[in-house]
Amino acid sequence: MGRSSRSKASASSPLTPSTSTPASPPSKLFGLRSRSSPTPSAPSASGSPGKPKFNARSSLINVLQRPRHPITAVTYESAGSSHRAGAGGAPAIAILDDDGETEVSDQSTISSYASSIGSLGSPSRSPSADELEKMYAGYLEKPFGNPKTVFKHSEFGHCNNPNWRWTSQYHPGEPIHTEEHQPPYYILLATYVSYIILIVFGHMRDFFGKRFIPSAYAHLQPHDGYAALNSDFDSFYTRRLKARLDDCFSRPVSLVPGRTLLTLDRTTTDFNHTFSLAGTTKRALNISSYNYLGFASSSGGCADAAEAAIRRYGPGSMGTRHDASTLDLHVACEKLVARFLGAEAAMVVSMGFATNSTTIPALVDKGCLVISDELNHASIRFGVRLSGAMVRTFKHNDMADLERLLRDAISQGQPRTHRPWKKILLVVEGLYSMEGNIVDLPTLLDLKAKYKFYLYLDEAHSMGAMGPHGRGVCDYFGIDPREIDVLMGTFTKSFGAAGGYIGGSRELIDRLKVRSHAFCYAESMSPPVIAQIMASMAAIMGVAPPLAPAAGLVEPAAMVASDAQSVVSTASSRAPAPGPAPASALPPWIQLPTALLNGTEGREKLRRLAFNSRYFSSGLRKLGFIVYGHRDSPIVPLLLYNPGKMGLFSRLMMDRVGPEKTPVAVVLVAYPATPLITSRVRFCLSASFTKYDVDIVLRACDEIGDLLDLKHGPGERWSIDRVIASAEELVAADVVV
Repeated sequence: MGRSSRSKASASSPLTPSTSTPASPPSKLFGLRSRSSPTPSAPSASGSPGKPKFNARSSLINVLQRPRHPITAVTYESAGSSHRAGAGGAPAIAILDDDGETEVSDQSTISSYASSIGSLGSPSRSPSADELEKMYAGYLEKPFGNPKTVFKHSEFGHCNNPNWRWTSQYHPGEPIHTEEHQPPYYILLATYVSYIILIVFGHMRDFFGKRFIPSAYAHLQPHDGYAALNSDFDSFYTRRLKARLDDCFSRPVSLVPGRTLLTLDRTTTDFNHTFSLAGTTKRALNISSYNYLGFASSSGGCADAAEAAIRRYGPGSMGTRHDASTLDLHVACEKLVARFLGAEAAMVVSMGFATNSTTIPALVDKGCLVISDELNHASIRFGVRLSGAMVRTFKHNDMADLERLLRDAISQGQPRTHRPWKKILLVVEGLYSMEGNIVDLPTLLDLKAKYKFYLYLDEAHSMGAMGPHGRGVCDYFGIDPREIDVLMGTFTKSFGAAGGYIGGSRELIDRLKVRSHAFCYAESMSPPVIAQIMASMAAIMGVAPPLAPAAGLVEPAAMVASDAQSVVSTASSRAPAPGPAPASALPPWIQLPTALLNGTEGREKLRRLAFNSRYFSSGLRKLGFIVYGHRDSPIVPLLLYNPGKMGLFSRLMMDRVGPEKTPVAVVLVAYPATPLITSRVRFCLSASFTKYDVDIVLRACDEIGDLLDLKHGPGERWSIDRVIASAEELVAADVVV
């Protein structure tokens, strides 16, 4: 838990009353795993140091189980007080110890104002509106304290508390599939009625508008012998439903899409038909971009590598890979990607969508069967349609339904002729972008061994964001990636770049380089994008030979030991992750900082993302929201249902109604990307967020959830202050309901 800069006593458990005796952790409330081994510094019964037989999860639980002692009081001082204030006018917290001596914290190692109240043994009150407002005044641009970091706080938040870290890996005690709870019937009824009203009034407006304002419908009517370019029926949804929310979509932004966004304010005078810029801007917390690891930054080693690539190669390759545009960078990048994946070979493509839509037609054709999850991405569906192969879908993540389909398809064969299929290709995603669910990869591999189909795994969102080493769902489950026939992913999420890749056997990659349209006809990947990919990937892997830890980024001994043990911590069958990249894998002109070369920064970002994801997802559940997806997923969908609540939620997040006024930029998702009645807001967590940032978003959701009647989840409902104060316990819990 958080400590002041010169603390003499630890805090009491945030879920237990303040007493004079140490309190045990609330294991029954959370289902915490018990401590099975001591920390490295704890002596054994014989007096010798204990062996470090633990992973990152057990080390955090050890922290939670340490004896805690109460501290007398917590006071809030304004920026103008005699105590030292945080940067940006944020108040420092003065902590009075048992001797009455004042200790001042610079806010860099405690949860926040609210978690200080809970964890420091004074849960008697919640922060006042004035305290909230002063606490976060200017926080998006100026951090608490004065951190020494090369990153801009607006792009990558400073957070040096080692307790706010987690390791993303599968534990058998946690379910892979989470139950998708349903709202009360009146919510569903109101949602259907809302759509009916919108549709009825939309058709009435069209009926009278075509007769009294024909000029407004000229683009939907035939004229001068030409057919209408836009169909009246097909455009009805966008004209009469989506147009009401257009101010919440496609917001123009400026600068880096990092921890924060600089949005350009705009106005409309014709009910969202057209917009004009107002000339003002607003900085908002960015929980909408795919910048999972925070590598999309204007400063740091990755940005320097991209700049060096432009100076050396120029901005583009100006041709296809089969022409004179295969640079030495392309060859080096493909070798590095193959090593990162643990595959024999790999190829890179300049567009993520085209990676799927052009690779699948190169693998299957007429006479083949493609079995696809019903919620697969549009690029997969488009590629299957282009291929001409027969397609069958199974219920989302339902392995029993998949096995029934496999038995039927193999026994019946092709339609009419009943000949055997040329090949069967199963296509799934590692992490589903609209649901936040993780594929049940162990069961899939059991079915693969039984029914002998080829497995195509799309890791666009999971690669770099999941697993103890950032190698996606294979790394998360401890599975050898060579058991997957086709490994697909993109560089547009965790790596802060563009394009995609295909990994697999050398024979497969050589064939795809001849048959894939993206490789044969598309322009090759630009040099600065390749440099960004290689630099960020090297930061996650580390570069051999091992280097000394960077100054200021020395990791706790428990976390370092966790890395060494994480390969075999959960099961003896966990496949060892590929080691660091050889120094020869990077061009000599890419000069990365020590923190990137030795993998320290990459490991730190992986752990921060894992903590933020579990904390935010668990916090929303305890606040009472209906949330989809796995808690280890950086994608967290919060269900809104009613279409009228979508625009209100997005606007209220930007124009906050509570005392804490930090704007938050979110993404709305609705039909046709989701079923009609399951409209949602999709949060994308990032390693660039601090715990304070997650606290802000949770508090904003709590305020708006009460206003819009969104809290219909099961289980005990907590207050926002209790959730913020219990962050570490929520993260360490096996199950949160």
